Amino acid sequence: MDWASIIGFILVVVGISVGQVMEGGQLSSLVQPTAFVIVVIGTLGAVLIQSRMSTFRRGVNMFQWIVSEPVDNSRKNIQDALVWSVVARREGFLSLEGYMTASTDPFIGKGLRLVIDGVDPGRLKDILDVDISLYEMEQRQAAKVWESAGGYSPTVGILGAVLGLIHVMENLTDPAKLGGGIAVAFVATIYGVGLANLLFLPVSNKLKEIIAREVTRREMLSDIFYSIAMGDSPRILEERVDHQRTTGSS
Repeated sequence: MDWASIIGFILVVVGISVGQVMEGGQLSSLVQPTAFVIVVIGTLGAVLIQSRMSTFRRGVNMFQWIVSEPVDNSRKNIQDALVWSVVARREGFLSLEGYMTASTDPFIGKGLRLVIDGVDPGRLKDILDVDISLYEMEQRQAAKVWESAGGYSPTVGILGAVLGLIHVMENLTDPAKLGGGIAVAFVATIYGVGLANLLFLPVSNKLKEIIAREVTRREMLSDIFYSIAMGDSPRILEERVDHQRTTGSS
């Protein structure tokens, strides 16, 4: 459970609500179904226009990472890699088949299979690096769904404000209808800007961070499998991993 994200969401809601009350306003004045429909549905439509449906679904499914981040298995992978290296040097590549079968990580399974098949180390690394590039591209495109929503929603909010003002101008002779139009105009802008800067963009940035961490882990594994295929000793493998982690963090 990512408590930072949960606390962040709570602070956003509490901050806006308390601020509204301190200003002497009513919380009910921030609830405008018309403005909500204009901003949310309009933003959703704009995002769907630019995205493939599969990419959009993947991006929506990623939202669960905000409150429950994927487990980072980097340390465990390093420990396992040292075992793989020792076993491979002592008993040969075929002895890694049991580890490949037991692995629930598709990337690890693929890397071990390439090692077991005796694929040339250079070719093995090329294959895994291409796999990493494809993974990163697909995941970043999915995360961009939220970034795009953050870009469109303020503009859609302005459109909602203009629509509200048009409604006001059409009913200048009927004071009873002016309040509703003005409320929609201002609240639509709040929804557009607020959702962009307090939800969509933060979610996008958090997803990018998680994706970058996973890409780094896979790059580390790619180096590990290359080292094992080269027949490097566990000490050399450990040095390669340390170097990769150092350059990756910098």
